[in-house]
Amino acid sequence: MGSVGFKEWALVCEAFGRGEQCILLRKGGIAEGRAGFAFQHREFFLFPTWFHEQVDRVRTAGAVVPERRAGEIELRLFARLELSSVVTSWDMAAALAPFHILREEVVRERFDYAALAGIHVAFVRVFRLQPAWVIEDRPAFGGCRSWVKLPDLPEGTTLMPVLSDAEHIRRKGAVETIAAAGITTH
Repeated sequence: MGSVGFKEWALVCEAFGRGEQCILLRKGGIAEGRAGFAFQHREFFLFPTWFHEQVDRVRTAGAVVPERRAGEIELRLFARLELSSVVTSWDMAAALAPFHILREEVVRERFDYAALAGIHVAFVRVFRLQPAWVIEDRPAFGGCRSWVKLPDLPEGTTLMPVLSDAEHIRRKGAVETIAAAGITTH
């Protein structure tokens, strides 16, 4: 099992945990390095991040950022990467709206950021950790980077899929249909 976390808004992590989201959309963090962003890990924990403005940047009615635990990070979700691509067509990026909670203008902002238009998309299978994994918050987890190194997962942690196999397969097929219509695969 991976020992890396993928930093994502706490509200988006919550949406994954409720089964409302099944794709990740990323342009990349400021600290991604010369090569830029890539979905470089096949398995990872969803690492929640907090900032107040995320409430205004999602389509979830009545969204409230979950409470942050002082000095701790609670990891409740694990993801397995099943598909990843770079979407270079705005029409394709817009067609993925049913699979995430971000407002269109947020996706557009990410899509248009920097000289080369496009956005990294990953379809993931998400699992709940039983029990949740609580780690000490560290300065190394800060900054504008997408990936963070985590300590070893405690023994005895189990994974339970958020979506049923049938629903997961249905969503994957729908995303693959959109991908087949013009996404450049990497």
